[in-house]
Amino acid sequence: MEIIEEVLLSATMVRVIRGDLTEAPVDAIVNAANSHLQHGGGVAGAIVRRGGGIIQEESDRIGFVPVGEAAVTTAGRLPAKHVIHTVGPRWGEGDEETKLRSAVRNTLELAEKRGFATIAMPAISAGIFGFPKARCAHIILHEIAAFAREAGTVKEIDIYLLDPEIIGLFAEELSRIREV
Repeated sequence: MEIIEEVLLSATMVRVIRGDLTEAPVDAIVNAANSHLQHGGGVAGAIVRRGGGIIQEESDRIGFVPVGEAAVTTAGRLPAKHVIHTVGPRWGEGDEETKLRSAVRNTLELAEKRGFATIAMPAISAGIFGFPKARCAHIILHEIAAFAREAGTVKEIDIYLLDPEIIGLFAEELSRIREV
């Protein structure tokens, strides 16, 4: 884990981190999930491989989660305590930016409602769902900044990334938010 950029927004520390999301020691990690919560590939597949089948079993009991919404399971063997399964949009399905904003906002509100102080998330929808990376960074970080102005219990929001290009895009966007 390497902190690339960090900004204190109100009382919430927001960090861009080069690292593996499945190793984050937080109250909850965010899984970029599909609506049927079938965790086969991408970030979702890595979470289940590392955390164990209990995550998929609990997801199966939840069933369907609409795009823009989120649900919580335990985290199995992961260092995190919970997994927030967030369904971001697939690029090309229509109204993707609004849906991504909703996915981020609903994730953060669910974390707040559950009393989570620390969360870690990936670049929701920027991987296998094909959302343009720079736009993804802008939307996610601006939703986080807006939420941080209202937040109560969420004190740390870490964005875990591995791809050098997207790390740069998120770090640049976060530094711009710092200057506002």
